[in-house]
Amino acid sequence: MKTTNRILRAGTMLATALVMTLGVAASAKADTTLTVWDWKSGDPTTTPYYDKVKADFEAAHPGVTVKFVMQPHDQYYTLLGTAIAASQGPDVVLVHGGSQAKERIPAFSKLDDKVADLKARVAGWDEFAGADGSVYAVPISIQGLAVYYNKELYKKAGLDPEVTPKTWAELDAICAKLKAAGTTCFALGNKEGYGADFFYSAAAANALTAEQQAAWTTGDLKWSSPEIKAIVQKWVDTQKDGWYAEGANSTAKFMDEYQSFERSENANTIGLLSDVAHWKEFDEFLEPQNVGVYVLPPVSGGDGKLRMPLAGGIGYAVTKFSPNQDLAAELAKSFAATPAMQVFFESAGAVPSDTAVDTSKVESPSAKVVLGSLSDGAPLLHNNTSTAETEEWHRQSQMLFTGETTVDKAVARLDEVQAQAKKK
Repeated sequence: MKTTNRILRAGTMLATALVMTLGVAASAKADTTLTVWDWKSGDPTTTPYYDKVKADFEAAHPGVTVKFVMQPHDQYYTLLGTAIAASQGPDVVLVHGGSQAKERIPAFSKLDDKVADLKARVAGWDEFAGADGSVYAVPISIQGLAVYYNKELYKKAGLDPEVTPKTWAELDAICAKLKAAGTTCFALGNKEGYGADFFYSAAAANALTAEQQAAWTTGDLKWSSPEIKAIVQKWVDTQKDGWYAEGANSTAKFMDEYQSFERSENANTIGLLSDVAHWKEFDEFLEPQNVGVYVLPPVSGGDGKLRMPLAGGIGYAVTKFSPNQDLAAELAKSFAATPAMQVFFESAGAVPSDTAVDTSKVESPSAKVVLGSLSDGAPLLHNNTSTAETEEWHRQSQMLFTGETTVDKAVARLDEVQAQAKKK
């Protein structure tokens, strides 16, 4: 009997300890907050998507709270760099695909094992992968560059609004005719240098061979190469030829340039494919039937086929310093869940990374062109440009417009920065 009582008491103590342990674990879980940094969650057009992600994740993980912290876009990577240096801050962060993500890979957790079930359904992984092929962020959109145009302004200039340029000479002729009719050819905002990014990346997409694109990525195709220098020269020439309104260097690309286009103050703009400055936004201001879209022709070269420049757009990474690695990885994955991606597409016009999203009901003529171009795209050059080069290009692009430098001096300086970046 005494033995039995001891066993019972031991069992009671064990049970009590187990309950206490589970209680502590449950309490800890209930106190868990996952902090997400981005520059989008406060945007009214994307709010339904973020609300969906938050509601679904918190319902599937009782006691866990998802906290979105929207940071200003123009300071985002500076703030993220500070957090990374201090090894504290967000659990999950939004990053652009390409160099912005890849240059920060040492601060992110490897996600290969955790995202294996997404690989077949989600596209855009290459832009968030390291040199060894491992992935460090979950892509949530496909992004790219397209020229949107105002069909009404084309008509007023005597142009056929259904005929788009296939060569640079044809584009040049269109701009000349628009100028003669008193219409500015292109909207342009280059206050931060973003207008220059879009220009050289869009112009290069179909001008470079696959080998040249690869050489650019490794830093072996120089800015002073004939192919890239020709694009830089066109950047200068188009300004001299009056393609843009005065004051491009003091005009913000987001959103002053695009608001100007939406007010019909110019006939063309190089915009995005996905979730901002894109088909859905322009349709709302100009009416779908008045919005056209085409691929910017190459300055020179190319094989005669115009492919939309596109790549993995933005994605969510898990910081190495997050104390909640598994939960954070699950949250990063939830941003690419099909129900949430469907909301992202319908509310914000995002081109989803999730190939299971139903886009068949879209009626926008320009959206149909964009969605129909996704199977055979060209690389986005600025995605594969080092941050140091990008910052220098921003500076040089503005100086080229003001006449403070020449094309030869600009590409020579950019070659220097490229060489320094390659050594790192």
